[in-house]
Amino acid sequence: MTSQTEPSSGSLEPARKPAIAHICKSPLAGSVIMAGDKSISHRALILSAMATGSSRISGLLEGTDVLATASVMQQMGAQIQRLGDGIWQVTGVGPAGLRSPEAALDFGNSGTGARLVMGVVAGAGISAEFTGDASLSARPMARVTNPLALMGAQITANEKTTLPLRLAGPPMAMPIDYVSPVASAQVKSAILLAGVNAPGQTIVRETPITRDHSENMLRLFGATVDSQMQGDQHIVTLTGEAQLRATNIDVPGDPSSAAFPMVAALCVPGSDVVLKNIMLNPQRDGLIRVLRDMGGDIEICDERRQAGERVADLRVRYSQLKAVEVAADIAPSMIDEYPALAMAAACAEGTTYMAGLHELRVKESDRLSAIADGLRANGVTVEEGEDSLSVSGCGQARVAGGGTVESRHDHRIAMSFLVLGLTSAAPIGVDDTSMIETSFPTFFSLMEELGVSFER
Repeated sequence: MTSQTEPSSGSLEPARKPAIAHICKSPLAGSVIMAGDKSISHRALILSAMATGSSRISGLLEGTDVLATASVMQQMGAQIQRLGDGIWQVTGVGPAGLRSPEAALDFGNSGTGARLVMGVVAGAGISAEFTGDASLSARPMARVTNPLALMGAQITANEKTTLPLRLAGPPMAMPIDYVSPVASAQVKSAILLAGVNAPGQTIVRETPITRDHSENMLRLFGATVDSQMQGDQHIVTLTGEAQLRATNIDVPGDPSSAAFPMVAALCVPGSDVVLKNIMLNPQRDGLIRVLRDMGGDIEICDERRQAGERVADLRVRYSQLKAVEVAADIAPSMIDEYPALAMAAACAEGTTYMAGLHELRVKESDRLSAIADGLRANGVTVEEGEDSLSVSGCGQARVAGGGTVESRHDHRIAMSFLVLGLTSAAPIGVDDTSMIETSFPTFFSLMEELGVSFER
């Protein structure tokens, strides 16, 4: 890959980088452009590599997770070149032109990259070994390999079906009609990507609906994808043997990354910030809806369409938040944002109850446990259930703080507690922030633009 920013090997443990957040002595202020959405960035690289012709991607998130995906798609035959900050050119080989890589595909900490590319390999009739770091190697892969096996893929793995594993696609993948047992966009996306080369129609049925970035982007590249609701079941149908054509993509800003300056602005008195270019996909905007229900002053401005997605600027102002009950059915639309929401709940008046959180147990860490332990270490009363969390907020008082949080090699845990430390009576430390590079490499510089500094 011709690039000024080469992806580092995810299997190597980076040096630990602790940080401490002190109370913010002045309001957050200013306007910032958010980094590109991670989910869209992965899919833009993958589909550009599968398409025929050259695609230009602007606003690509250059975190280590996404760079790992760029590297593995190059290993399978695509030509990938970095032209400038966030600007990349990908010359694809067509869905049937991908080749088996000579070396193992190392995804570092990226579950999205690993699971989506499993679908690509299964549909392309090639084989590859999938590896990752210790955190990724503990995450479940059977949810993806099981339906891919039904399509004809052969999987060689340990009894837990975790990485490392080898996957070999059949000469021609078989279309399936699959009822997903888990609400997972990654499972759905892997099946659809495998179905690109399959004859007939590949169908995925899910309850509830999950983020539809793959469907939207497959359409941009020329595939025929139909989505419909039947009762409470969402049905996605892909017409196979699709001829994907290169296209140019302007990646919208990541709402999961926007969660951190958004919550910080809501909780630090006097703050008034504008977060530009935020994607507001209906399956990704759950945090905004919940924070507004809590009394958060979040104004949606200049709505538009970009890369097949709804995009807008958000003006966020300090608000005295009130506790709410967050129903389980909203979880798929904000599953990555619960750590940030828990920080807002710690600053709110009353007790916020969140249900349907079982998926947090199998993220980069057991996020549910990590959130609860970190809040307790900083004086917040928490009740942790098997798939629920209850957070008693401090209201007009400050969170006590004074604790050091174990990030557990989880970028969202690290960033969330740094945000909480901006409002706590005593500083909050995070034992390691090195993994923030995986998803939000500009986190510290962007927060500094808004007037925040951390001790590092």
